[in-house]
Amino acid sequence: MRRTFVRSALAAALLMAGAAGAAAQVAQKGSITRDGARRAIAAAVDAARVKQAPGGVVAVVDDGGNLVALERIDGTFAAGATISIGKARTAALFKKPTKAFEDTINGGRTAMAALPDSFFTPLQGGVPIVVDGQIIGAIGVSGAASKEQDEELALAGAAALARIGDEGARGPAVSYWKAVDVTAAFAKGAVLFDGEDGRNYMVHASHRDAAGMAEVHELDADIIYVLDGTATFVTGGAAENLKPTAANELRGSGIRGGETRRIAKGDVLIVPKGTPHWFQQVSSPFNYYVVKVR
Repeated sequence: MRRTFVRSALAAALLMAGAAGAAAQVAQKGSITRDGARRAIAAAVDAARVKQAPGGVVAVVDDGGNLVALERIDGTFAAGATISIGKARTAALFKKPTKAFEDTINGGRTAMAALPDSFFTPLQGGVPIVVDGQIIGAIGVSGAASKEQDEELALAGAAALARIGDEGARGPAVSYWKAVDVTAAFAKGAVLFDGEDGRNYMVHASHRDAAGMAEVHELDADIIYVLDGTATFVTGGAAENLKPTAANELRGSGIRGGETRRIAKGDVLIVPKGTPHWFQQVSSPFNYYVVKVR
């Protein structure tokens, strides 16, 4: 039952992630298409959400440095668009990550900074997009939490297309955890899969010894499978004393007027995004899988 549920939940998450469109053409005559650019941007934006980046502008250019698509996350500073385009154009025209140029200038070769900024932006956060061993364009990110995070988001976007090219549109690689590792994760409560590569699902091996706070996930639906123990679980109603604890995550002291259920081993629940929920009482230990789908 345990393995059947995890396979089914992950399959459902993949479907919700839009895997059906993976076979669409992402490159044409050696250059990125608009569909490919959108895919790269979507992966970078998804990665920004997972990493709780405070903002960011993502730009994708073709192999000649021409802008194909751009998306600005709300709240990002206005100049981010120009900078992200410059990073992407530099990575495409010079066929290497922009971090290499920033490192070179910081290392003392300052003459490179005199190159025209119309095609040279030596700031970390631009990387080439490679499909089937060929550079088809580049992606640039500006406005995340740091220059390192700019590059992490750009790499997530580029990887989304590289994976399609390498695997013939078969989608993400299979993830696998040995039983001993899963058992260790449940002993303390841990994240098995954190949504890497811009995927819109996560898998938690959750553990509770006592009741928790009321929770509201503004973007994530929770698919819950009870592995061991029992709990009193409250959903809906109004969460009390609700306060933000992270981006799109709220916590409160309890729930007023919700629906109360006694849940036990083998039970499955789906809590839609935005729905207050609360483990009001739990037996110890209480272990449960959570598949979070965004």
